[in-house]
Amino acid sequence: MTPAQAATLGAVVDTIVPADGYPSGTEAGVLDYLAGQFGRDLAELRAYYGAGLDAVEAEARERHGAGFPELPPGRREELLRALEAGDTRVPWPFDAAAFVETVVGHVMEGFYGDPDNGGNHDAVSWRMIGFEVRG
Repeated sequence: MTPAQAATLGAVVDTIVPADGYPSGTEAGVLDYLAGQFGRDLAELRAYYGAGLDAVEAEARERHGAGFPELPPGRREELLRALEAGDTRVPWPFDAAAFVETVVGHVMEGFYGDPDNGGNHDAVSWRMIGFEVRG
């Protein structure tokens, strides 16, 4: 992943899970989770992610004249919602809605999953929802 793609991914993660009294997705370790998964279970999706993140960046520049990470949170959310609805303005190498759905699913895995998988640092999301490990 290029530095620009990594910055876009971080902004996407924090748009999906913004800080709100609890840590944001990146603060909770979602990027660590994804990095680990790209070396294992999601290895075949590295190119897919790279192309999708490039397309998200192109959409941001086309619509707002700035890169996705530079947009204010409301604009980033608006853009992801448009892509989720299939509203694209630049050519995509695949279905934009399917890409957003895939990313949201993986972000949720990293945020809510077992901390032993690399995300959900200090079980922050588990504490947020009141989940207690017993036994």
